Amino acid sequence: MASASLLKTSPVVDKSEFVKGQTLRQPSASIVRCRPVAPSGLTVCASSYADELVKTAKSIASPGRGILAMDESNATCGKRLASIGLENTEANRQAYRTLLVSAPGLGQYISGAILFEETLYQTTIDGKKMVDVLVEQNIVPGIKVDKGLVPLAGSNNESWCQGLDGLAPRSAAYYQQGARFAKWRTVVSIPNGPSELAVKEAAWGLARYAAISQDNGLVPIVEPEILLDGEHGIDRTFEVAKKVWAEVFFYLAQNNVMFEGILLKPSMVTPGAECKDKATPQQVADYTLSLLRQRIPPAVPGIMFLSGGQSEVEATLNLNAMNQAPNPWHVSFSYARALQNTCLKTWGGRPENVKEAQETLLIRAKANSLAQLGKYTGEGESEEAKQGMFVKGYVY
Repeated sequence: MASASLLKTSPVVDKSEFVKGQTLRQPSASIVRCRPVAPSGLTVCASSYADELVKTAKSIASPGRGILAMDESNATCGKRLASIGLENTEANRQAYRTLLVSAPGLGQYISGAILFEETLYQTTIDGKKMVDVLVEQNIVPGIKVDKGLVPLAGSNNESWCQGLDGLAPRSAAYYQQGARFAKWRTVVSIPNGPSELAVKEAAWGLARYAAISQDNGLVPIVEPEILLDGEHGIDRTFEVAKKVWAEVFFYLAQNNVMFEGILLKPSMVTPGAECKDKATPQQVADYTLSLLRQRIPPAVPGIMFLSGGQSEVEATLNLNAMNQAPNPWHVSFSYARALQNTCLKTWGGRPENVKEAQETLLIRAKANSLAQLGKYTGEGESEEAKQGMFVKGYVY
């Protein structure tokens, strides 16, 4: 059960600024504000939401807190439910997501929650809006906006992420519903190259999405996931990650994205899941921090790492190792399975298990909160939390 000595909640965006039903400023996608940044005449453009974007990003990147990624599509959520013997129905998805957002004290460790569109407009089993329950916990609601991966023609069996068509009006509607940040996930496969085409497509798509999101009041999470699949070593991952992030920030700049109003969701630099040479948390931290120093501007307020199939404990240990020394960024987490796996199995779809499942979620959330502060010890972890979750060729 979560400890009684809970961390104090960090300040977040004022509730009135992101609760549906309050007076909300209408998006003004056509209005931009540009400011000179160098004698060369270069300008950086930000939407009329510039100040709010910075405030939201800083709120999410607050000490001892990270993001709960609960934005699984209905199909992916169905896979999770099937693992505990439940049918993939809206009622079952609603029951599980109610369990997550209503866990008592969750906001002490979680600053933002990424939702699937269904959840953004959904109520809990008690009839309260999911968004309102999050706001009451001082958790900023976010929304998955991409439309998933499809084959990339002309590539080496690689993918690109769709969803730019209609993104502006969808983002404006999500803002009105209470979302204040967005998530777009694309992937890069090392065993398949990655080809120059796939890297450029990923970077350009992320940049266009980020610009559109900011123009409609949503802080964009930039997520080019480098998949764990493969036998490659950690040095190969490092080289690919440097290439990917160089492209991403080049195109972010080309699209006038304001760096102070974004969050990143990178993969940790690890060996491929099938590599014989495993890396220690310290090695993962050294390589990953080196990547950040070489590629990520300090203006970016938060680096919210994905777990990508690591075990719950492994993801926490690696994050903790990265926070053993000061960073110019808020180095934290945006985990899905690495927060939910044991919680889901504890629940098992049974109402009488809800309280115990929520306590399990809080234990994992607190562990990652401590890791963000560099104070996680790994003591008392269950065997379940140590089980790896990598699935070769996993499709979301």
